[in-house]
Amino acid sequence: MPFQIIEIAPIALFFISFYGLISSRKIINSIIFVSLMEMAVILFFLSLGFRAGALPPIGQSLDYVVADPLPQALMITAIIIGLAVTVVNLTMLITLCRQYKTTDWDAIKTKNME
Repeated sequence: MPFQIIEIAPIALFFISFYGLISSRKIINSIIFVSLMEMAVILFFLSLGFRAGALPPIGQSLDYVVADPLPQALMITAIIIGLAVTVVNLTMLITLCRQYKTTDWDAIKTKNME
């Protein structure tokens, strides 16, 4: 089955974010791009479980096409983990800003080498 736009968009977002991550010089940009990469992965897995016309699996008789709730539950967990990772990254950013007085990766490397 060929890829659909609902699957291609998260893949494109992931690689655009990956390029931004490896090319950014500021730490805050790196944190933003990592968060975007996490969201792209979540969107990709949700798009794999998408079926048009699917209904929630609630009720006695399931004679219709139902949506699988497992990918949604796993992605909610991934969102919470991603939020925790972002909070830890921002905490480390604040610590680095207080210690080195900059948010530039190269400036921190040169100050660390001295």
